[in-house]
Amino acid sequence: MQARAYILKVSCPATSGIVAAVTSYLAESACYIGEMSQFDDETNGTFFMRAVFRFNDGQPGDLAQLKAGFEDVAVRFSMHWELFDNSQPMRVLLMVSKFDHCLSDLLYRHNKGEMDMTITAVVSNHLDLRPMAEREGIRFIYLPVTAETKAKQEAELMRIVEDTHTDLVVLARYMQILSDELCQQLSGRAINIHHSFLPGFKGAKPYHQAYTRGVKLIGATAHYVTSDLDEGPIIEQEVQRVDHAYLPEDLVAVGRDTETVALSKAVKYHLQHRVFLNHDRTVIFR
Repeated sequence: MQARAYILKVSCPATSGIVAAVTSYLAESACYIGEMSQFDDETNGTFFMRAVFRFNDGQPGDLAQLKAGFEDVAVRFSMHWELFDNSQPMRVLLMVSKFDHCLSDLLYRHNKGEMDMTITAVVSNHLDLRPMAEREGIRFIYLPVTAETKAKQEAELMRIVEDTHTDLVVLARYMQILSDELCQQLSGRAINIHHSFLPGFKGAKPYHQAYTRGVKLIGATAHYVTSDLDEGPIIEQEVQRVDHAYLPEDLVAVGRDTETVALSKAVKYHLQHRVFLNHDRTVIFR
């Protein structure tokens, strides 16, 4: 049986002694570090660290006591830090509209054990994908959106997020623009898949625009949701080389593949606590 693992995430102003302080504290707390990554962003003087560790006896330790003791280290270095029990899957809410490829891919990976998460619900502004969710025994919630009902439905969405103790919201081709207020409420815990390699073609039918311009690469971008449409911190991007023989429908088919891969990787990085927000960018320890 694999020992229970814990993940420590730290970001703070870069200075000497951070690594020594963290590793010494964990060693003194009878912990063994199995994996550690670090990065010093010299452009803004910020240090990032992710450590995976376990207690030496392999048994679940006193996490509350470990956190309390670490506070002295955190204060000394002005750290923003989080400590996670890896045995507790993240609770994820999936949002969709009519396109099914991203939802299908996430459900498949989840069923195969690639995505360690608890799916709290599938929320949609259309009924098309209800059978897919209910086949998997997942609660499906229909929240149709119009200009008149948008504010009410977004409030209901946040109520669902809170009631289900959802940690992460994934917009798996959810074709509605979220309000600034909702984006702020979900800051750092909502991932969107954009059907283009950002920066890219704006507006409707991006693959048709790409075809008209004779592009040689198409792609998809997974990013955190912000009030600046499609401008949130990028987590993952996938590209595919194409040529003059690709018709618009061919580009759409290739695009589906890039979208599913980019989104699944981004969600997996987040589930494994590998992503750090770094202003408008991200630091990701793969």
